[in-house]
Amino acid sequence: MEENKIINGKEISNQILEEVKTETDVLRSSYNTIPGLAFIIVGENPASKVYVSSKAKACEKVGFYSVTESLPESTPESELLSLIDRFNNDDLIHGILVQLPLPKHIDEQKVIESIDYRKDVDGFHPQNIGRLVIGTDCFIPCTPYGITELLKRSSTETNGKNVVVLGRSNIVGKPIANLMVQKEFNSTVTICHSATKNLNEITSQADILIAAIGKAEFVKKDMIKEGCVIIDVGINRVKDETAKNGSRITGDVDYKDCFEKCSKITPVPGGVGPMTIAMLLKNTLKSAKNRLQ
Repeated sequence: MEENKIINGKEISNQILEEVKTETDVLRSSYNTIPGLAFIIVGENPASKVYVSSKAKACEKVGFYSVTESLPESTPESELLSLIDRFNNDDLIHGILVQLPLPKHIDEQKVIESIDYRKDVDGFHPQNIGRLVIGTDCFIPCTPYGITELLKRSSTETNGKNVVVLGRSNIVGKPIANLMVQKEFNSTVTICHSATKNLNEITSQADILIAAIGKAEFVKKDMIKEGCVIIDVGINRVKDETAKNGSRITGDVDYKDCFEKCSKITPVPGGVGPMTIAMLLKNTLKSAKNRLQ
């Protein structure tokens, strides 16, 4: 039974990638179309480089065409914007991803808004966010989209359930809260953040707790109710003398502490993380299909 508690993001993301690959083969053979994804990375952030290379590998795996443009840290904003414009007008490219964070001298919001919203497979353009809020067709930001798939594919009931979201970022907190109140999921949602009073009281009402606050092992068992479902979005590196390189990756939830009390939980690593890339590719496939229509 203990194994059944774990919502395995690695397994579920592999299922989704298989589905994407199958549909990509059909697009290629029936319509002579290959989904294309452009990655833009500015500067030398090592984590960003790892993310982009793993996304490019995933593209290869499902049969996508992908191109990576690496620009130096000192690249002027105008140069980045003209590169985006080039991809906006490139018919081989269905999705454009600018890896965040960007160097300080570049206006992140301006960059996001310069991407054609029909190629905004990250789902950050105001046009897509606005559509998400009113519940019409759009590209859903990849991490929240991944969370909804984890809930669906682990047969987690959301109808009428209390969902508590820890964190209010534009990347996870706000979009997942907006998704969970849509009729498809039909939940009652509370968003908590640094100014929330009586936090434990609120989190212990949650049927589903989504933790995305960036604080290592913040959620303890006294904060959750018996049988709650936990989705842990956090990725934190903490010191650990017993680990080979002196540190380990952990989530925003104290996994060991909460394991007995919850009914389902996502591990870190291997939970939400792999889903983000899978949903990026699903969005890009959707963009390619939209273009055909």
